[in-house]
Amino acid sequence: MNKRIKGIIDKAYNGGLLESQEIRELLELDICSEESFFLQYKARQMSEEACAGKVEIHGQVGVNSGPCGCNCAFCSFAVSNKVFDTQRVESLEFILQQALDLEEAGANAIYLMATAHLDFQRFLEMGQVVHRELRTDVPLIANMTDLTYDEAVNLRKAGFTGIYHAARMGEGKVTRIELKDRLQTFEAARKAGLILGTCVEPIGPEHSLEEIVEKIIIAREARPVFSGAMRRVTIPGTSLSVHGMLGETRMAHIVAAVRLATPREVPGNCTHEPNLSGAVAGASLFWAEAGSNPRDVVNNTEENRGFNVGKCREILVDAGWQVLEGPSRFFNC
Repeated sequence: MNKRIKGIIDKAYNGGLLESQEIRELLELDICSEESFFLQYKARQMSEEACAGKVEIHGQVGVNSGPCGCNCAFCSFAVSNKVFDTQRVESLEFILQQALDLEEAGANAIYLMATAHLDFQRFLEMGQVVHRELRTDVPLIANMTDLTYDEAVNLRKAGFTGIYHAARMGEGKVTRIELKDRLQTFEAARKAGLILGTCVEPIGPEHSLEEIVEKIIIAREARPVFSGAMRRVTIPGTSLSVHGMLGETRMAHIVAAVRLATPREVPGNCTHEPNLSGAVAGASLFWAEAGSNPRDVVNNTEENRGFNVGKCREILVDAGWQVLEGPSRFFNC
């Protein structure tokens, strides 16, 4: 065992905040090395302690699809990717039924996800109805475009507990969104009393260690209730498809590094899409999905890429986890 690497891992596990160079050294490790397996072992321990041994499954409903002017190269909704040629908004009845189905199946939180094209007021109205009709105290979370403070306040009034938002890889280069806009949304949500969940995503072979480290630090400084890592899913025929896609073993290594680089006070460590390697390495949050999905090429991802709650639970249990029953603890901390 390399003493330098063991020292970095022990420092993080014992509560020390890792510096940029230390995080980089963890990311540089060979994924089949003794050090990598020790990294994942300690990250799993840290995750178990941070979430009190109970992992979560959150359910997400994509409420619309169609060409989006933000033009994120990794997204199936990007205008340039030419996957969807018409705008489509799911019916309120469909959205509500999907949310209720996810809740009944045991999802610990319900997310509504919208593209930047969807009218904010319409999204609010959807949220108000779903919040009113949910049968338990599971929190309602928004996954949408950047927000002003006033919009964040309105989300809170409509019944949303928090938001999922991320400073994405390649922001301002492979997207038409500037990093400062993401950071302003983090701040707007915090001031409005919305709880933030985030992630280092979407990571592909084209991304440098420097950028991954940068985004890990940005995520932890946002004071979220979970961080983690998600890989970029290749959409065939798009500009990023030439790079291929990272394997799940490499992603599990990154998920473990994010956990150790993030203070234990952040209880959750996510990965997406759900996979066994990530769960073994310390991922404590999966998503089940219905409706639209920016990694899919069909309108109803539950019929294609999207996992349901049962499948997520099966993977997590296989990885030796206990799944929380009832409302999310991450969004109630």
